[in-house]
Amino acid sequence: MDHPHKPAGESPQGALTYSSYLALDELLAAQRPRSDEHDEMLFIIIHQVYELWFKQMLHELHEVQRRMKLGETTSTLRTLRRSLSILKAAVANIDVLETMTPTQFASFRSRLDASSGFQSAQFRQLEALMGRRDDSVLRHYAPDSSEYAAIKQELTSPNLFDSFLTYLSHRGYAVPTDRDVTQPLEACEPVQDILIEVYAKDEGPAFVAEQMVDLDEGFQEWRYRHVMMVKRTIGDKMGTGGSSGVNYLQSTTFTPAFPDLWAVRSKL
Repeated sequence: MDHPHKPAGESPQGALTYSSYLALDELLAAQRPRSDEHDEMLFIIIHQVYELWFKQMLHELHEVQRRMKLGETTSTLRTLRRSLSILKAAVANIDVLETMTPTQFASFRSRLDASSGFQSAQFRQLEALMGRRDDSVLRHYAPDSSEYAAIKQELTSPNLFDSFLTYLSHRGYAVPTDRDVTQPLEACEPVQDILIEVYAKDEGPAFVAEQMVDLDEGFQEWRYRHVMMVKRTIGDKMGTGGSSGVNYLQSTTFTPAFPDLWAVRSKL
């Protein structure tokens, strides 16, 4: 990595390097297997990569919300496309994790103790940002923790579809303004009537709507791939941390985040 514009007076010893810029000493020391099993390293790294992608997706989707609230089309589309690419990269990581056989996972699974993917605060934030409203997820976190506060913030703030409706209002559509953002999204006939009008004009807002469908479909793909990966790895066993494992994951699969964008398709 080239850094031709070194700050004046900075010594070569203190110069920014590839390693220091990326904090590689910290990053590469963050893998701490609890067993001597060869495959545990892969398990740790894959899940750390997930968390990095989740962090970037939250960063991008909050930017999407900001752009939507300003009524911007081009920048909204650009940022949604990036978010979709990140989501596809995260889904592709499952291919790598599926190279681990059930026997290989079982060799270190007991060392995970009560830790579980259900405790991923960033994924809970993403779910809430996509519109899921489930206060019960907060029980996994201490009430005075930063994770609890971050999830609670998303659960009580406008979700991505709420921001999309704000965007449509900026574009001149008479969007209903009485929705309680703390409640789950439900199919709404007046909103679908507006979406019919949006698609009929076949302009920027229609393209944004289609990118929102792509994002929703991508999350459903993530859930499907995740449940199938868990099923092929542990079958119907209880998940780590006391979760119901596959049964819970299946209950969340193929549930659209943005119901109006799917319901309207039978009316177009």
